[in-house]
Amino acid sequence: MRKTLYVRVVLTFLAAILIAIVASTLIGLALFENELDHLQRDEIVLLGENIIHVYEQTTPANLASFMQSISKITSNPICVYSDSEEICAPRQATGRIPPETVRIVLSGERYLPAADADLAFIGLPFQEKAKSRALFLLPSSKNEDTITRLFLTVLLLVLITGSMCILIAARYLVQPIKALTQATKQLAKGHYDIELKLNRKDELGTLANSFTEMAGELKQLEKMRQDFVSNVSHEIQTPLTSISGFAKALKYDQLINEQNRSRYLDIILMESERLSRLSEHLLKLASLESEHHPFAASTFHLDEQIRLVVVASEPLWSAKDIRVDLNLPVAAKITADADQLNQVWTNLLGNSIKFTPEGGTIRIELTKHGNKYFVNITDSGIGIPPNELSHIFVRFYKTDRSRTGRKGSGLGLAIVKRIIVLHHGSIDVQSAVGEGTTIKVTLPILRND
Repeated sequence: MRKTLYVRVVLTFLAAILIAIVASTLIGLALFENELDHLQRDEIVLLGENIIHVYEQTTPANLASFMQSISKITSNPICVYSDSEEICAPRQATGRIPPETVRIVLSGERYLPAADADLAFIGLPFQEKAKSRALFLLPSSKNEDTITRLFLTVLLLVLITGSMCILIAARYLVQPIKALTQATKQLAKGHYDIELKLNRKDELGTLANSFTEMAGELKQLEKMRQDFVSNVSHEIQTPLTSISGFAKALKYDQLINEQNRSRYLDIILMESERLSRLSEHLLKLASLESEHHPFAASTFHLDEQIRLVVVASEPLWSAKDIRVDLNLPVAAKITADADQLNQVWTNLLGNSIKFTPEGGTIRIELTKHGNKYFVNITDSGIGIPPNELSHIFVRFYKTDRSRTGRKGSGLGLAIVKRIIVLHHGSIDVQSAVGEGTTIKVTLPILRND
């Protein structure tokens, strides 16, 4: 039979209860055995003294009849000895009292067993018509049996009650695990709308809340995956459609002239380059997000690198009559991956140029505070709506939702963010529609891995 968690929990608890009962019984007997013996000895001595006192007060004519009468009102076996005879109650077992002990009591001494010895009997001397008698009382077996039955009954009731409580408690403990198992099966089938309401404050409640949070995060990841596939498909399909359409048109020489042929070829080349850039960006982003992306650290002048990027981009900003202001300190040394940071400044400056209208300005400022560099790139461009600021670093996200006009894959800022994270830096964007955008990049002077 397959042992479920419920059965295992119940069996474990039952075994624990049995072990606890046996151990507590043995320990209890060891601790209270002497105390019980002393208590029983005191009770027997008191009983014997009372019997002798009653006999002395009543002075019955027949000692044997008196002892038989007394034995009916007590559970302790009673035996009386004289020099020549033995008078015992019916329940007395013959041969329990040694002769030497009888002689000691007849001589007028009490017989009490040692404190560390088992209580077998006690002996008390008394006088019957000027004759010495020895009264012996034995422990009551009825009392011992009653105590034993009571003790066993209590243990049995504890076992039964504990078992019932354990059955209920085990179901209470296992029920959330069953719910988690069912939720896991649903999650494996792709159903991410899971919410476990256990209303528990213990570890299982925490586990259920964590499971619900995990399901929500997996749902977001699945949505991001679907959006990623959709965006990649769209970005690839658009240039492929153009390439295919214009390539088919080139097959009909009689329908196009030489001027259109040249324009069609330019479009095909442009879309092919667009596909190439998209592929390059995807590979670059995948490499940056992997754990094994190479990091070629070197020490170089950050101000000089930014200045070279601005110079290399001069054809773009000069064509739009954009003024570029530089505020770069001298000898701003940094230890980082030069190629990666070069791509950061190229992408950020390219975006500023792209979204800044003709005659606008771009200001690049480099400052140092402590062991960090702060690079601010401010433009007078069209700005970004507030509701889109939190999405600009998401892959394939574009502020121009129509996907026409300005060309781009929507991967540039995602690559920038990943590179800066790899350098243990941060990037922040502040923008207002119609007032421009400021990008703030923070980089440590020396990357500590």
